[in-house]
Amino acid sequence: MSHLSQKELDLFTNKILEDYDAKNPGTIFKEKIEIGNEDALLIQSNIARLREKRGEIIIGYKIGCVAKETQKKMGFTQPACGYLWKSELYTSGVTLNKKNYTNPAMEAEFGIILNRDIKAELSSFDYILDSIEGIYPLIEIHNLIFYGNEPYGAELLANNAIHAGVVLGPETKLPIDKIDTNLKLIYNNEIIDTWVNKKWPYDMLSEIEWLVKELAKKRIYLKKGDLILTGAYGFPVPINDKKLIEVTSSKFGVVKATFY
Repeated sequence: MSHLSQKELDLFTNKILEDYDAKNPGTIFKEKIEIGNEDALLIQSNIARLREKRGEIIIGYKIGCVAKETQKKMGFTQPACGYLWKSELYTSGVTLNKKNYTNPAMEAEFGIILNRDIKAELSSFDYILDSIEGIYPLIEIHNLIFYGNEPYGAELLANNAIHAGVVLGPETKLPIDKIDTNLKLIYNNEIIDTWVNKKWPYDMLSEIEWLVKELAKKRIYLKKGDLILTGAYGFPVPINDKKLIEVTSSKFGVVKATFY
């Protein structure tokens, strides 16, 4: 149930999109406005509709806040989700300008691309596994800025889970066997964080069923060709003055981006 009036929803939707377009996201929260998580998700959906209306293309969805400690920090009892946009998809080796982001912060994670439309009523772990074309290491870009009061969950959701882009690495066709891999986030050749013994497919696909059900509530269904960010294992790390960002997986390859 919405606790905001239609006028408030429209005002917040337009202002948040205006801020995002201006590369200065979330300034409306400086006013310490009170928005619940349900209204924040509604605002997120309304912004997506406005972006589609002006010609932008949704290419998939992200899962965020999969770690229980992150959920607690945000005031959640479940993960978060957001939209991915064609205009914000990059390939490994891209050079990007820090000025286009606010406190740019990165996550190392994996993405999958689907080989068929997903029927929500058939959703199960095995069904989803059979629906995967390939897996990718990737860098997720965030605007790591919060102006409101803690916990920041509603602010995060309203700002599309603070997503600002994704740099996609090489594709590995759907692996037949179970695989253990590590995952590293590296800034200017310095390892920032490492996750070991991540198990394909169990660790990577642990929240996909949740995403399918969450989107179905809004009558949104995953389609063939959709990119799904399966969720990072840590919190976004600001790059500050660092330039070369790398994510490496011992089994699935390397992805790089340079920020100047």
